[in-house]
Amino acid sequence: MTLPGFQPDETRRSWGRVQHGPQQIAIPQFRDDVAPLLRAARDAAMPVLGVGLGRSYGDNGLNLGAAVVDATRLDRTIAFDPVQGVLRAEAGMALGDILKLVVPRGWFLPVSPGTRFVTLGGAVANDVHGKNHHSRGTFGTWVRRIGLLRSDLGMVEVSQEQHPELFRATIGGLGLTGFILWVEFQLVPIASAWLEQENIPFGRLSDFFAIAAASEAFEHTVAWVDCTSGGKELGRGIFQRANWARDGRLAVHAERAHLALPVDLPGWALNRFILRAFNSFHYHANRFKPRRTKLHYGSALYPLDAIRNWNRLYGSRGFYQYQCVIPPVAAQDAVHELLRIIAASGMGSFLIVLKTFGSSRSPGLLSFPHEGTTLALDFANHGEETLRLMARLDEVVMSASGRLYPAKDGRIPPAIFRACYPNLDLFRHSMDPAFSSSFWQRISS
Repeated sequence: MTLPGFQPDETRRSWGRVQHGPQQIAIPQFRDDVAPLLRAARDAAMPVLGVGLGRSYGDNGLNLGAAVVDATRLDRTIAFDPVQGVLRAEAGMALGDILKLVVPRGWFLPVSPGTRFVTLGGAVANDVHGKNHHSRGTFGTWVRRIGLLRSDLGMVEVSQEQHPELFRATIGGLGLTGFILWVEFQLVPIASAWLEQENIPFGRLSDFFAIAAASEAFEHTVAWVDCTSGGKELGRGIFQRANWARDGRLAVHAERAHLALPVDLPGWALNRFILRAFNSFHYHANRFKPRRTKLHYGSALYPLDAIRNWNRLYGSRGFYQYQCVIPPVAAQDAVHELLRIIAASGMGSFLIVLKTFGSSRSPGLLSFPHEGTTLALDFANHGEETLRLMARLDEVVMSASGRLYPAKDGRIPPAIFRACYPNLDLFRHSMDPAFSSSFWQRISS
């Protein structure tokens, strides 16, 4: 049965392109159009989920066999105070469109993930983090109010003062507490659209931790790591740290991607020999680049946005992304073991990121970041072989009291998810009874 206002759809996949299947979809034009869609799903006892631009790597942005309401046409500015830097906008507004509005006026997102193709609602639902977590925390830290449409309560405005339990559940709540209609949040001032960046090659993992500890004065820090090297060179990479330039034009990013992948790459294109050659070349090539450079935020913060459909790099079977965070006391030993296992497997990737999270705590009950070191990388989907590798990594993470990121990982075992998120039972009390997702169905089984 197709719900009123919905259409059958089988084209949407997770960004990792592993999970896909039939679901019903509605794309409302106006905020008032959403309530009838939720009522239709509730009356038919069909689970529903609000979705955005589909950049979740796993299955938390899908509702296979059920219904989704696409928010991307709810993309209007509601109110903007250019003096105080406070923006209220509809939840379907993309971060890139927000930047086009606020950058020329000297403001920027307080926190941004590695792509501008994320909706405002998605940034809240996944409580995204960026290269500046150690200095700014998560996106949810900067949220003031949320307009939440519930199937049972109707329209509810939530904040730290109004319905605080529901506010905490909605930040990082994976879209399961209701349909986010709008978000009000605080921006941060900038004097330039450019960042002054420093690139520091390092030869082994211990060097990363030393450089990170000495980089607290930089707002943005991150490291690329060669995940194919082992022995004395295990964990070598390039550390990048940057601050906003103090002067310069407030120019917005270029909209068009420089490159595009119109088709899937063949499966052999990511074999261990090519991966090893690429990682070695990338490391040595960056050793001889200028140590200091000035980059526009579009290049510094969103490098992958320059390649349209870059997720096709991994072929038609797609890929999994694995992201974990390890507490400080165990971080160096645990990350060393993770990299050793990955290098020995020959199943690493081009894109591997290592970064330290700060001590700032998000208000979100299911927020992923906590103080420690986070490692993120992609694995081409080779079926059971890939799943066994990630299960070995899970053992290391759990023995170190770490946790995994549900927005990135499309196969977290239910028991591990429960162990990672001790507030899960408290979160359940705030869920909208009509809402669910493929992720929630899987980890609740």
